[in-house]
Amino acid sequence: MEKINKVVSAVLAGALTASCFMSCAKKDSGVGQVRYLNFKPEVASVYQELAEAYEAETGVKVIVETAANNSYESTLTSKMATKQAPTLFQINGPRGYANWSSYCADLSGTELYKHLSDKSLAVTVDGVPYGIPYVVEGYGIIYNKAITDKYFALENKATPYTSMDEINNFAALKALANDMQANKEALGIKGVFASTSLKAGEDWRWQTHLANLPVYYEFKNNNVDLSSDATKKINFQYDAEFKNIFDLYLNDSVIEPKNVGVKTVDNSMAEFALEEAAMVQNGNWAWDQISGVSGNKVLPENVKYLPIYTGVSGEEGQGLCIGTENFYCINKKASEADQKATADFIYWLYSSATGKDYVTNKLGFIAPFDTFSDNERPTDPLAVEINNWMSKPGITSVAWNFTLFPSQTFKDNFGASLLRYAQGSKDWSEVKTSVVEDWARESEM
Repeated sequence: MEKINKVVSAVLAGALTASCFMSCAKKDSGVGQVRYLNFKPEVASVYQELAEAYEAETGVKVIVETAANNSYESTLTSKMATKQAPTLFQINGPRGYANWSSYCADLSGTELYKHLSDKSLAVTVDGVPYGIPYVVEGYGIIYNKAITDKYFALENKATPYTSMDEINNFAALKALANDMQANKEALGIKGVFASTSLKAGEDWRWQTHLANLPVYYEFKNNNVDLSSDATKKINFQYDAEFKNIFDLYLNDSVIEPKNVGVKTVDNSMAEFALEEAAMVQNGNWAWDQISGVSGNKVLPENVKYLPIYTGVSGEEGQGLCIGTENFYCINKKASEADQKATADFIYWLYSSATGKDYVTNKLGFIAPFDTFSDNERPTDPLAVEINNWMSKPGITSVAWNFTLFPSQTFKDNFGASLLRYAQGSKDWSEVKTSVVEDWARESEM
């Protein structure tokens, strides 16, 4: 029995020595691992597949953990305090960076950042990127090329324009829309723009998406640090520019301004789909709404985007409003090996054939990187337009600064003010005052 115990002890000692040798060799080799805290429960299984595919291709371990719905921040907080802290996590923008800045590594040297199509989309501080958007959406003015082409062919048109490529500022857009409205019968439409939906709960395209533009320009042109308390007040400096485009939507419309309070987003999208309107403001998610309308007349090849021009100086170089609330960050408190492994993993995801197939076909992302060829991207017409605009030389996308809006109450109040203005019961100066006061009050709540 003693002899057997000695043999067993020798075997165990040998096994432990081998185990130690293997683990120490791995440690000494400098090969790290990836630990990702995923934000989206609905794609947890896809990320798990990805992790297995990556390990099979590279031998590098990827551990995916997923936070429950609406619990990402609390989960991240608890995980960061452990030895199993994520090496890869996400923030939702400048406010998120302010919360996690002490954990966010400088990403300027990563391959993924080098291939970001529009680097203005990254979360940066003093020119240094700390968050890389890994999926984007965009919005602008969707137009029906069949109808605009019909306008350009009119013999009696009052503008010199012959193509939508010439419409690159508000003055041109207003001249075009006004003359199209004057020729609406010849064009077979009820109005240039679909209904401005200002029914309660249906006004987000204006109190959030359209309102993003004046806030973006105010912060940008005043060099406001988006991660600071300087965002707790605004002057609504570009209210006149907001009013420019809002008035155009109201006046060159399929309906009278007094009727906007009963209109919904679905009403607006149906008007566009049935070719009652030539243009409508919405995001790339709207293609399903358009194509799904019974009797839809708009062909995919005629669905195009125009930036939301408002009259701001230099807007000829403005692109669509493109952004996200999903930014990759690498934990700078992780080991150098783990940080490198993490940077390698996210670049593989957006550059390898396997990774790109997952991104486009299983995760369904519009990826903002130049590593994708046209046939590797989503094919619906509005997604194609988003990619086209991100790739245009000399064009800068408008960032999603509405993530900095102080509260839903602020947005609801703004929408209510816009409704009263459209119906003639509130002066524009009162709208401006309300916006400034509500922003300051809600920021302190």
